[in-house]
Amino acid sequence: MRFKFLKYYANFLFIYVARCVGFMMAKMVLRELMDPLIFNKFKSFLTKGNDPACLREFLFPILSRNSPSGNAGLQILDRHWGAGWNLLSLLLAVKPSQRISCLEALRHPFLCGPRWRVDPSMDIIRWGLGSTAVRITEEYIYGWPQRNRLAHFIELMEMLNPHSKPKNWLELLPGKWRLLYYTGKHIGLTLRQPSARVLIGDVRLTVIRASKKNTTLLFKSEIGFKVMIGREWPHDKAGVAGKLQMNSLFRLTAGRRLYLKEESVTRKSSSSPESNTLDSVVQKFSGRKWKKAREAKEFPSSLPVAKLVSGDVEVAMNLNAPISKNVDVARDVVREVRTQVPPEMFDLSKIACGTYVDSRLLVIRGVNGSALLFTRSCMDGSY
Repeated sequence: MRFKFLKYYANFLFIYVARCVGFMMAKMVLRELMDPLIFNKFKSFLTKGNDPACLREFLFPILSRNSPSGNAGLQILDRHWGAGWNLLSLLLAVKPSQRISCLEALRHPFLCGPRWRVDPSMDIIRWGLGSTAVRITEEYIYGWPQRNRLAHFIELMEMLNPHSKPKNWLELLPGKWRLLYYTGKHIGLTLRQPSARVLIGDVRLTVIRASKKNTTLLFKSEIGFKVMIGREWPHDKAGVAGKLQMNSLFRLTAGRRLYLKEESVTRKSSSSPESNTLDSVVQKFSGRKWKKAREAKEFPSSLPVAKLVSGDVEVAMNLNAPISKNVDVARDVVREVRTQVPPEMFDLSKIACGTYVDSRLLVIRGVNGSALLFTRSCMDGSY
């Protein structure tokens, strides 16, 4: 009895000191945090109530700024499918009830490694899938192998969505999201001669819930870009900055998306990458390693999603001088931005449903079936 009490007291005490352990771990692995200015930004990020699961998104620009060949601390935390960031987020959780216990921390894959054959939880599996997808997008190599892998991981994430009910979406969806990848067609400036040469910057989606009494959400799509002037634009990227913003109100309801059975029959004779992805998903979940992910013996014909019904769309654009007063150039810029960005980010009414959401990542499907992968963005310029 006394041993059980001491064990409970030790776990209880560790939960409250876990945040200190998290700060110590972060400083040991990330040498940049020894700089007082960077550490103050790191501490300010946490004290303002931001989710520690978004810590990598916040620190990545800082850690990569002076390390063109790769940051050692970043590589350590990225090992084993981002297990280090997962442990750090659990240690630094704002609420004590969300922090990891002492025994769970000692059994965490980041400390044990794959050789110990630790049976991972479903949260670790979801985290690993999302971290792998993020790492692939950061390579900026979008050949067919990379695109197939990304589509494959997005399909797996959708099947393991932990928050399928509308009330979960209403809690997790509000905030700022940065677009990482689009499974549809990619069109850039290569081998084209557009009327306006535009380089797309960050594409962000801001979701605001005006009232907790209803399910209405305000979606704001912001597309940052630069208009290149002159013939030296391949070498000189100092163009004219601009921003395109679209707003629309959405109503969120429960819905379902046809998934494996119906789509596999209709696409069985097709050799497209999407049909190959579905086949690989079935094969992946049939293996012994993924038994925990399958709650049913048979694959479902559909999965619950958050259905998004759009209202009217408002469009506004800001352009700096000297081309802000030229109507023809502005029209060409809008046409070029629309060509390069996903159609769902330009015309918000083409967003059909949300298929995956957690504190860190978001997957939205358009009316054409393409998926948009987002990561939660905490960069508001106040750190």
